[in-house]
Amino acid sequence: MASSSSSSAVSRLNNLRRHLDLEHASNEAARVNGAIYKVKVAGEVSEALSLGRAVVALESTIISHGMPYPQNLETAKQVEAIVRENGAIPATVAILDGTPCVGLSVEELERLATLGKKAQKTARRDIAYVVASGGNGATTVSATMFFASKVGIPVFVTGGIGGVHRHGESTMDISSDLTELGKTPVAVICAGVKSILDIPRTLEYLETQGVCVAAYKTNEFPAFFTESSGSKVSCRVDTPEDCARLIEANIKMKLGTGILIAVPIPREHSTSGHAIESAIQKALKEARENNITGNAETPFLLARVNELTGGASLASNIALVKNNALVGAKVATSLAQLREHNQSC
Repeated sequence: MASSSSSSAVSRLNNLRRHLDLEHASNEAARVNGAIYKVKVAGEVSEALSLGRAVVALESTIISHGMPYPQNLETAKQVEAIVRENGAIPATVAILDGTPCVGLSVEELERLATLGKKAQKTARRDIAYVVASGGNGATTVSATMFFASKVGIPVFVTGGIGGVHRHGESTMDISSDLTELGKTPVAVICAGVKSILDIPRTLEYLETQGVCVAAYKTNEFPAFFTESSGSKVSCRVDTPEDCARLIEANIKMKLGTGILIAVPIPREHSTSGHAIESAIQKALKEARENNITGNAETPFLLARVNELTGGASLASNIALVKNNALVGAKVATSLAQLREHNQSC
């Protein structure tokens, strides 16, 4: 028993030392190069990580670009509350005044929500520019994964990931979310990929990147607004504990890749899925007719689908994000418990 206690204590000290080193390195960089190069980790997030407790990273693009104010702020608060209620600490990621922030205060959340689309949509490629220019950036999946990995957060919750766009074989329009999953060891809990994208090619690309794609309580990859996409996955997980073991094995084997855990939208919110799918097809046609491509395409499609469905798609979006937060918090808590158990053995 004494040996187990000693092992656990040593592990906690190592965690604490790592985060003290991180804080020192950040402060040193800030002192030498200026404050814009400092990564600011919220106190409760740093404390939780140092003690080996559960932390869930959250992106911020959904706040700034995903829905209007004040609905975006209320949703952000509710998602963070769900994470807390299920035993984990939320760490919303954004760049404010050139400083990457991991964990936002209520005031910072409100600032981001009111900034809306004035905050730059920030993927990995945009990080250096937003930081160097002292700007405000709302992080996408790829940028949030980068910062989560940088401070040691293994679980990240979002709505859906980007993917291979339709006709991507000729346009090469492929989201950086997919390449980030191929090189950053963070588990992403999401509701799959929106059907505005090419789902089979997205899964093929993830396989090429060596990313384990798991479906939660199903054998089929979900399509964001609907429970199924017609595409099967080779890995199924049925409990948060299953997810935790999968994540830990990926890290212990040093595979260096992320894991995608796809959680179907709650059944009661998928009933409007067919109407939403019809609206998506109409919006895609309008995008082609108006030559809307690249970064402008997804925001246009989501806004147009919301209009065509009378707000049903936004309600479904909020419902699935909350459900993902619930599952993600349970996964993060199970992972923390698994690590504590392994350390005490």
